[in-house]
Amino acid sequence: MSAPDGSPVGAERSIGQLFASATTEMSALVHDEIALAKAQLKQDVKRGATSGGAFSAAGMLLLFSLPMLNFALAYGIRTWSHWNLAICFVLSFAANVLVAGVLALIGVVFAKKAKKSQGPQKVAASMKETAGVLQKAKPHPRPERVEDTGAAVARSSS
Repeated sequence: MSAPDGSPVGAERSIGQLFASATTEMSALVHDEIALAKAQLKQDVKRGATSGGAFSAAGMLLLFSLPMLNFALAYGIRTWSHWNLAICFVLSFAANVLVAGVLALIGVVFAKKAKKSQGPQKVAASMKETAGVLQKAKPHPRPERVEDTGAAVARSSS
């Protein structure tokens, strides 16, 4: 088993090797966090597009289907009930408004989900926290080593 820089685990590594390893790991962490932000942003865009599509479908349905559906439905109600033709047209219009309202509600639900999602903000906060921790990090004090000559050699902690 070996460390990320190729040196055996448990072996003394130089400060240069430790720094290179820390730099490599920090770079990988930043790349992973950027990939996470992209994935969350893609999901938010997808929700927004779904919301926009639902609103567009509601508008298109209301706009283009009103004349055709109103006539067909009004004459169908008239044939079935023998009511006044004006009442039949009002009922057919109400049915179209009801369908458009349901589609608009679907759009509102997806718009709220897209607005509520704070994926990229969470990733940015996590990256700031990671950077803050690394800036405050200090090396652990190491015990003095006794060489073969019996003299203690102090290590610098910087």
